[in-house]
Amino acid sequence: MEFQDDNKSHEAEKPEEVKIKEYDDRKKLGGMKTIPFILVTEACDRFSTIGFHVNMITYLTQQLNLPLVKASNIVSNFDGTSSLTPLIGALIADSFAGRFWTIIVGSIIYELGLISITITALLKSMHPPPCPSLVDCKEASGIQLSTLYLSLLLLAVGLGGTRPCVMNYAADQVDMSKSSVESRTWNFFNWYYFSLGFARLTAVTVVVYVQDNVSWGWGLGIPTITMAAAFIVFLSGSPLYKKVKPGGSPLVRVIQVIFAAISKRKAVAPEDPSLLYQNQELDSAISVHGRLLHTPQFKWLDKAAVVKNGEAAYPSPPNLWKLATVHRVEELKSFIRLLPVWAAGILLVTANSHNNSFHTQQARTMDRHLSSSFQIPPASMSFFGIVTVIIGLALYERLFVPFARRFTRNSAGITYLQRMGIGLLFNILSTVVAALVEKKRRTVAENHNLVDNPKAIVPISVFWLVPQLSLHGMTEVFMVVGQLEFLYDQSPESMRSIALGLFWIANSAGNYLGTFMVSLIHQYTGHKNNWLPDRNLNKGKLDYYWLVTGIQAVNFVYFVICAWCYSYKPLEEDSEATEDGADRNGKIELTTAEKV
Repeated sequence: MEFQDDNKSHEAEKPEEVKIKEYDDRKKLGGMKTIPFILVTEACDRFSTIGFHVNMITYLTQQLNLPLVKASNIVSNFDGTSSLTPLIGALIADSFAGRFWTIIVGSIIYELGLISITITALLKSMHPPPCPSLVDCKEASGIQLSTLYLSLLLLAVGLGGTRPCVMNYAADQVDMSKSSVESRTWNFFNWYYFSLGFARLTAVTVVVYVQDNVSWGWGLGIPTITMAAAFIVFLSGSPLYKKVKPGGSPLVRVIQVIFAAISKRKAVAPEDPSLLYQNQELDSAISVHGRLLHTPQFKWLDKAAVVKNGEAAYPSPPNLWKLATVHRVEELKSFIRLLPVWAAGILLVTANSHNNSFHTQQARTMDRHLSSSFQIPPASMSFFGIVTVIIGLALYERLFVPFARRFTRNSAGITYLQRMGIGLLFNILSTVVAALVEKKRRTVAENHNLVDNPKAIVPISVFWLVPQLSLHGMTEVFMVVGQLEFLYDQSPESMRSIALGLFWIANSAGNYLGTFMVSLIHQYTGHKNNWLPDRNLNKGKLDYYWLVTGIQAVNFVYFVICAWCYSYKPLEEDSEATEDGADRNGKIELTTAEKV
């Protein structure tokens, strides 16, 4: 392109030059300079969530006098609901609102929920009379519980706007194309999860201590104030953000492909896939980092891209209910391929859905003294799992990946699916250890004749819980982070909010299934020898973990089969999407995604 010389500097700019300036302005947005704003916001968000959630079982059982199973089910059902709303938030973000405004609205609703639950903690009229003896306690009234449920509903709706969008919004700011990611010495998802670990660590120590030793008003007020500050930080970075426009409802595109394939079910797809309909201009908004290449799986869907009777006549755009591009067909194929692997995460969540509640109640019955005057708050035992995540992610990034790379020749060390499989093995081991530790705790209680005393402190150190908490932390390092990487990388770029929404859907289904399982155990294991008693944990049998272990073993076998059969998506990648900016030569590079 020729540029005007200095003598013509006062002449009107050519349209081509205006486009260049607009392109340069867009290139200045986003980048690493925006990541601190988003990560700080997400860290404060996670601090606030953990701050009110990690000790909620104590609030429900000690302040509202609810029995253990009922209280634990409320916590689990909240987790299930707050994991279901992200799918709605993802649809809104991807369809018309965009991730920025979805985060803004979600944060406001979430803050209203925090304010509401803090007010309920401050007002004595929102609590039943105290019951220090844990015998014949008066439970919270219907009005008191209704207020609690309203607060939890606002929190769940607010999380639906932030959870599926914040991580994707951060990824939008940096180049996440395959060629660029492989050139980096850091992994975005590892460091994203690593930074959140410190927020969780602070919440389970500082906030829980305030809740147990100062007041619940301050204990819930601190997360409320922190979330308000996070909202201000996120807004302050607004001028720097790259705001990716929504590419239209991905569900509509999916339905269009299915409808077109059904309407052409009698058509014969050509042997040569290059004869199927393609339209780069039509797909440009939903394939910024490259178009999906044709794959031989689910061939009946290819019929949606069969051109008949001048359907693709230029310049008229085709009727997308009758004709779909190869890229749109492959979007649906990629999404279908994700589902069997994704489903393995449901039983993982089921196994862990009540862990935090049960661990907290176990810790309350154990010797928690660090000195004669200081005891560890029961909910603060989560500290050890979170520390394991922080240390584990650092070691994974700096030691494990370089070591594994020598043998696998894989830039990520091991594949996403291998990482997830190792995480599932860690979780099985954690449930085995949890069963053995609970058996040890109950044996000590029996030997000291403490079984009939619901307030007794069993003379066994609370640090017996550390191994199972640490193993659970290693499950997060491998399975949870690996699942996030897998869903982001293998989903079509225009459906990534939906794909990461699937992560929360697995959490939702797993929590509801966990509630169902615990309710059945509580109902059918008898009155005298109930595995999960209402008040006295020493009479229970929390070694139901053996049942969970068996379920997890079956789930692992299922995952291995799905991983063995999985085919990674092929992508036509634009070489201009590099970390240093656009390729000056404007070349297009055709690549096929490897099994990374």
